[in-house]
Amino acid sequence: MRGVPLRDPHGKIVKWYGTLTDIEDRKRTEQEREKLRQLEADLAHINRVNMMGEMAASLAHEIKQPIAAAMTSANSCIEWLAHEPPNLDRARAAAAKIDKYGNRAAEIIDRIRSLYKKSPSQRELVDVNEIVREIFTLLQGEATRFSIEMRTELAAELPRVMADRVQLQQVFMNLMLNAIEAMNESGGELTVTSEVQDGQLQFSVNDTGPGLPVGIVDQIFSAFFTTKSQGSGMGLAISRSIVESHGGRLWPSANDGRGASFHFTLPTEAQ
Repeated sequence: MRGVPLRDPHGKIVKWYGTLTDIEDRKRTEQEREKLRQLEADLAHINRVNMMGEMAASLAHEIKQPIAAAMTSANSCIEWLAHEPPNLDRARAAAAKIDKYGNRAAEIIDRIRSLYKKSPSQRELVDVNEIVREIFTLLQGEATRFSIEMRTELAAELPRVMADRVQLQQVFMNLMLNAIEAMNESGGELTVTSEVQDGQLQFSVNDTGPGLPVGIVDQIFSAFFTTKSQGSGMGLAISRSIVESHGGRLWPSANDGRGASFHFTLPTEAQ
């Protein structure tokens, strides 16, 4: 409801003008849009949990490595302290290694927890190259298991972008896991690149696997479409949705030799 008075020269109200507007349809549309956003968030969370479940053995290996190294350093520290006289310099160096390996294990656990956590989208200025390195840490064991070499070609001093860190982690996780799965029988090479092109950040995930499926490239971003026996068909659909919600786009291409590449852009300006 809106009402506006008409006043005479002395300020006395002589008439009212009023309007009544029915906004039922608009409110219903807003509610449906909010339900859709919530559904997308739920599906994205389910996809992240599924990914981490598939990687459980590899992640356990990644965490065990620094813990085992810390235990070895702890034993060394005890031995140097037991010397007569105690070798404090070497004991101090061993203790520093314990601290280093303990922090590394904690970092891995924190990254896993952030992907598992179900929370509303939260945008902040992020260094996307740093996100690439984080996902490399989580996937290193998985790549080693299938004789896959991982490397990066990241542009120096890449501008920070306003983005949801966990969502971008999920995009890189989806694309890199797909690349690893494409090469899990024959091994190969996985390369992630970053650069600035036409005022936007562009990222590429390249593999040397069998390449894109012939005749169904247009379908790979459709929800529930999958070529994997155990796949949910949601990874690429969710990745494209996340990239587009950040003002970018995601697309595939065939490599000149063998394998496939997935590229996506992000605007450098806050959207």
